Formats: sequence, C-alpha cells, structure tokens
Amino acid sequence: MQALRTAATGMSAQQLNVEVISNNIANMNTVGFKKQRAEFQDLLYHTMERAGAQSSEQGTIVPTGVQIGGGVKAGSVYRITEQGAVTQTGNPYDIAIEGRGFFQVLMPSGEMAYTRAGNLSLNADGQLVTEDGYNIQPAIAVPNDAVSIAVSKGGQVQAVRAGQSEAEVVGQIELASFVNEAGLSAIGDNLLMETAASGPANVGAPGIDGFGNLLQGYTEASNVDAVTEITALIVAQRAYEMNSKVISAADEMLQAANSVKS
Repeated sequence: MQALRTAATGMSAQQLNVEVISNNIANMNTVGFKKQRAEFQDLLYHTMERAGAQSSEQGTIVPTGVQIGGGVKAGSVYRITEQGAVTQTGNPYDIAIEGRGFFQVLMPSGEMAYTRAGNLSLNADGQLVTEDGYNIQPAIAVPNDAVSIAVSKGGQVQAVRAGQSEAEVVGQIELASFVNEAGLSAIGDNLLMETAASGPANVGAPGIDGFGNLLQGYTEASNVDAVTEITALIVAQRAYEMNSKVISAADEMLQAANSVKS
C-alpha cells in the first residue's frame, strides 16, 4: 500500500522538524543565535485520471481528475534573522548590533567569517577578539596603558591612556551585510560563512547605508521564543504520532486483505 510509504515520509519529515526545534531550544541562551525553521514540500503525484482530459466523444471534460500524493520531503531549513533582545552586561568589550549587519571575523585559515555575537575580549596583544581568540576585522588594538575605552554607535573606538585626559581614536569597527542573510552557512562557534546563495559581503560603517548601530556594554540575546518552540514541538509530536497511526491502519488493512479466503 502506498499509504505505508507516504506515512513513512511524514514521520521522517517530523523527525527533522523536531531536530530543528531541539537545536533552537538548546541555543536559547547562545549570544547572537538566530533560530531556524524547517519547510516542507509535497512529493510527486501519481495521476490516475488527468484533469481536463476528454471523457466522451461529445467533448465533455473531466473537471478535477484523480491524483494520489506520494508524501512529503524537507524543502529547506531557513534561518530567521530578526533582532534579538539586547541585554546589558556592563562589560566595555561587549558590543551588540542593533539593526542589520555582522561583525567580521578573521579565521586562522585566512577566510572571513561573520557573527552577531558581540561578547568580545582583548588578547595578550591588546587586540579585540572573539571568544575563540579570532581577530575582529578591521583589526583594533587597544593600548596597554589604556584606562578606559569607548565605542560609539558609529563604530569608532576611542581609548584614554593613563595620565591623559583626552581620548584618542584607536580603530573603527565595520559591519558586513548580505542580500540574502538566510543563505549564510553556519559553521558553529557562532560563526557564519559566505555562500553563493548569500551573495558577497557589503562592508560599511555602523549607522550608515542601512547598517545597524552599535551598543557598548550590551550583547544581543538569542531570538528563540520558548513558547513558540514548545508549541511547535507539540504540533510536530502529534503529527509524528498521526503518521504512525496511518502505518498501523495500513498494516491492519493488509492483514485483513491477506486473511480473505477464496
């Protein structure tokens, strides 16, 4: 029975759905995390009677026809890039992006990665780096004798040295944006990579040409909503159960057919 295979595709699809939801829930407290959603597509149809076919010599037309679907498949798992809530931390090296854009991160391989996680630190050379020690680009070095730093909404980094009253500019943070942010490829560690689907990076200063502003002393929280995810999890679980019941029903029908004696 086709129903067995159709219901099996439904169970596989809902298993994928639950895996996506579980990853969202697991990253509820991950800085800068963007939740994902699974989308599905119906499979090919078996046409038993084609709609629009001529049904008599008088030219009458079949109005609807008969098509039997083959089930469901995963179409895509896309990333929802809506803004997460900003949380005050009091750490001067924490920087949140309020609006569009990504921090640029130089990987050890020399490739450029991108992130919304602004929980930054200084390394031994006074350079602004991510949690894994990767440099933010353009590179910014804070003087060893700096007693305070300030990051403007436009990304300008200023430092006040010991014994001085005026701040000096030590760097400029630039952001990157993409035509299709959902097309970026996640590689873990809060990092994303450019792909052919995302398009090339457009680089600019915060607060200009559609880029978001920077907030010093804040981080952007995950945009995962617990209530929405739990609701989606319940729906996926019930859909999985219903598909399993279809398999049980189809099996019982086959047993009934096999028990018929000639």
